[in-house]
Amino acid sequence: MDIRPADDRLPCHEDRSPGSGTRPARAWYARSDAARLSLNGSWAFRLSGTVEGTGTRFVGDDADTGGWDRVTVPGHWVLQGHGAPAYTNSDYPFPVDPPRVPTENPTGDHRHVFDLPEDWPVDGESVLRFDGVESFARVWLNGRELGWFTGSRLPHEFAVGALLRRRGNVLAVRVHQWSAASYLEDQDMWWLPGIFRDVTLLHRPAGSPADFFVHAGYDHTTGLGTLRVDCDVPGRVTVPELSLDLGTGEEADVVVEPWSAEVPRLYDGELATSGERVPLRIGFRTVGVVDGVFRANGRRILFRGVNRHEFHPETGRTLDLETMRRDILLMKRHNINAVRTSHYPPHPAFLDLCDELGLWVVDECDLETHGFCAFPGWRGNPVADERWTPALLDRARRMVERDKNHPSVVVWSLGNECSAGQGLSEMAAWIRERDPSRAVHYENDPTYRDSDFYSRMYAPHDEVEAIGRREEPPLDDPELDARRRSLPLLLVEYAHAMGNSPGGLADYQHLFETYERCQGGFVWEWIDHGLPKRTPDGRHYFAYGGDFGEELHDGNFVCDGLLFPDRTPSP
Repeated sequence: MDIRPADDRLPCHEDRSPGSGTRPARAWYARSDAARLSLNGSWAFRLSGTVEGTGTRFVGDDADTGGWDRVTVPGHWVLQGHGAPAYTNSDYPFPVDPPRVPTENPTGDHRHVFDLPEDWPVDGESVLRFDGVESFARVWLNGRELGWFTGSRLPHEFAVGALLRRRGNVLAVRVHQWSAASYLEDQDMWWLPGIFRDVTLLHRPAGSPADFFVHAGYDHTTGLGTLRVDCDVPGRVTVPELSLDLGTGEEADVVVEPWSAEVPRLYDGELATSGERVPLRIGFRTVGVVDGVFRANGRRILFRGVNRHEFHPETGRTLDLETMRRDILLMKRHNINAVRTSHYPPHPAFLDLCDELGLWVVDECDLETHGFCAFPGWRGNPVADERWTPALLDRARRMVERDKNHPSVVVWSLGNECSAGQGLSEMAAWIRERDPSRAVHYENDPTYRDSDFYSRMYAPHDEVEAIGRREEPPLDDPELDARRRSLPLLLVEYAHAMGNSPGGLADYQHLFETYERCQGGFVWEWIDHGLPKRTPDGRHYFAYGGDFGEELHDGNFVCDGLLFPDRTPSP
């Protein structure tokens, strides 16, 4: 296996490519009858100040980690007493010289020893899966290097069956806080390195699906749903409630109740192949822009949305299932019907809950290059540099393939505040070819070709009204102007909820309800990202940028949510 970087002149953590040695992206599902082993828990850990880490002896059986610390995986080492968090809005917290990053680069070496269960199958393949690591991971198993990857909020898998043993498997992971990928993840949040999502060993029996795609549309004029499940291996799809029994690739029409955020109707089914049985939760719905209006099941959608970073004051971007569920229920109690996953795909379990409880989801790619706005013409911006395009496409693929079977996901978003460039256009083209059943969104598209929405941030009331009346100032290019006027308006961010704001929501809502073209928006943002600290005399408070000794920071701008960090709604 070739695990060298694409550019041999650079170390792999400074390579622009997305990684090496990983398996292709595929659909995520929480359970099946195939064996799986969680590797979450207490791991040996040592933090170093440079990219060399502790050397490479820690990857072998004979490594002495007796003097090492312990961290909880999933988690962020800076929230477990190792180093400190830092917050910036758009500034990169290191000198900008893409793809290079400083040699003084906090590096966490992680080591975990595990045994296989007695009943772990001996046939088939086994896959090691990481659901989220920030920002660069290099992985070894039993002394053999598997490869490396970037894309912090995206899944990565390695084939490991030939390397496993019954007892004493040594999994070693080196995580660099800064890498070339950090230039793609400048996302207005705390910089929190670590293995912060689940690590799992999955058995893949012979005949099990490597990937599958559930197509479940709905025709509002007939009341019929159309179901087809594409799969890379033959199998049967059954939905007992609908008396359906289909082969993979076969299509059937049946009377159904449609899925919507208001009535999230799901049908339980199963995909059965010769090697695995996978439970399905199927929601029938059809979405898209029709005659300049974004519709679901034939009905105009009015987004009463919120932008949601993943955040918990104790655990950062590591969220438990119950916190996710409580958040969605709190949203729905306050008449929120949609979430934009700013600015990266969420933990996949969150989308399961959106399917179950009912939220429209704008699923956003793990991409933002905002810091390049500090340079004339966004000089050096990766989305306008073809050398970065493979990494951009990899991020788009991993988002779409992971999340494509969720009925709650109705829009794919290319990313946030990246200006413009050919890389974004190639992402949009790939997504549309792979999944033409959903709309594509990007806010800063000057051509209006890469987005199915006229997307704006923080547009004042009078501008929204002018757009609603289709009386906005014309563009110089008649073709582009006509294209923009054909698109529905979406305020992908508005009503910045910092302090005692936001105001003017009733006026915005009146405009959304008056003008068909104005389809609502997403309040910035859901929750304050305050981290708990104590004053010298022991009083508790929530800290923000600058409270951890960092010289470069953006202060309290990280506390701009509808909720306080403890999830109490702010007045």
